[in-house]
Amino acid sequence: MGATTTDQQLDALFTALSDRTRRDIVARLTIGDATVKELAEPYAMSMQAVSQHIRVLERSGLISRGRHRQTRPCRLEPAALESAASWVEESRRTWSERMDRLDSHLARVQKRADR
Repeated sequence: MGATTTDQQLDALFTALSDRTRRDIVARLTIGDATVKELAEPYAMSMQAVSQHIRVLERSGLISRGRHRQTRPCRLEPAALESAASWVEESRRTWSERMDRLDSHLARVQKRADR
């Protein structure tokens, strides 16, 4: 079974979010657009390293870069997070239903054993 575009998008998204620095950058962008320099301020790393993190986030669709005068601010793309949240919720619902069925089955088995 081959990977679908959605699978590839989710892979890129979860790969991007697997790094704490990138999660911090995404969290920072929830309060508004920021330049690479602003995003780099809290970190003891080079601008080049921060730029690499930003490229990973861009490739995953989590952020985009605009143009404002001489700067290219980064902007959060909430739709990408919504697709991840939908996938997580669907998985949670599936596993919850499976656990409920298992609970019911175990209760029936226990009831038979108690007879």
